[in-house]
Amino acid sequence: MTQPVSPPRDSTDKVPAAGATPAWRTVLFRADVRTLSLLGVLAALVLIGGITKPDEFLDTRNLQLVLTQASVIGVVTVGMTFVITSGGIDLSVGAIVALASVWATTVATQEFGFAGILFTAVLVGVGCGLVNGVLIAYGGMVPFIATLAMLASARGLALQITDGRTQIVTIGSVLDLGERDAYVLGIPPLVMVFAAVTVIGWLVLNRTTFGRRTVAVGGNAEAARLAGIDVRRQRLYLYLLSGLCCGIAAFLLIVLAGSGQNTNGNLYELDAIAAAIIGGTLLTGGRGTIVGSVLGVLIFSTITNIFILNNLQSDVQQIAKGAIIVAAVLVQRRTASTT
Repeated sequence: MTQPVSPPRDSTDKVPAAGATPAWRTVLFRADVRTLSLLGVLAALVLIGGITKPDEFLDTRNLQLVLTQASVIGVVTVGMTFVITSGGIDLSVGAIVALASVWATTVATQEFGFAGILFTAVLVGVGCGLVNGVLIAYGGMVPFIATLAMLASARGLALQITDGRTQIVTIGSVLDLGERDAYVLGIPPLVMVFAAVTVIGWLVLNRTTFGRRTVAVGGNAEAARLAGIDVRRQRLYLYLLSGLCCGIAAFLLIVLAGSGQNTNGNLYELDAIAAAIIGGTLLTGGRGTIVGSVLGVLIFSTITNIFILNNLQSDVQQIAKGAIIVAAVLVQRRTASTT
């Protein structure tokens, strides 16, 4: 009895070459190179700051200030990283931070004390994220347009609530979080919150089904849908997450500034997007890195601090940031073309 003969292997079949590097190792290597590159840039900036203003820049209080200021925009950037990884964008984060901060510092809200301010800030952030998510996921609106509309609306409502005036916080337990007596081992509470949000964000993006679905939707939404992922629901959750991060950031900003203003969060959307981009998150979606985004935030915060200490004009600072963003996008395109 003759044995069945297997068909000959076609010459176009892909067979891993002996000793070839697995694809996952290549991706991991590239991620490590990006992280090391960002760490190198940050180290170079610290060196520059230490050379130009050694007494001021390397002072412990100044370094604590840099980390504290980075915490607010850093929390926003974590949420933005998720949104961009999914192929979306959120231009309203700065305005949501402003609205949440002024709503949480009204006289009526402050009557409920610490819990009332925190709850209101988070609730307003999540509510705005819900509106964005519903309009984009179920209303079919383009993320750029929907979040741009939220930007204008939230800014207008924040101005209406404050009537252009600064709302001073009078709750001692809130203000005490910004005092040096509240530091733990020299670490400000705001920095610890930022660290906690970063760790949770990293775990969610890299170690959960939610994170894998986010990457899948950003890589190819139609393929993700065919694989059984509810793309619309996933996008709704992502904008809720972005709103939640904005609410937390608003509370941190209230602690830092001791007040609520309609001008809070100005240009946060640009800083968050820029930090995510230079960190390695693709604008087209499908790849995101929390660690890279956090390093991007620290790089921008360090640049700002160095410029302030050296009495350089803010316009030069913006030009420097713009140049960094362009360079990061060019590197992304070069990397994409070689894959």
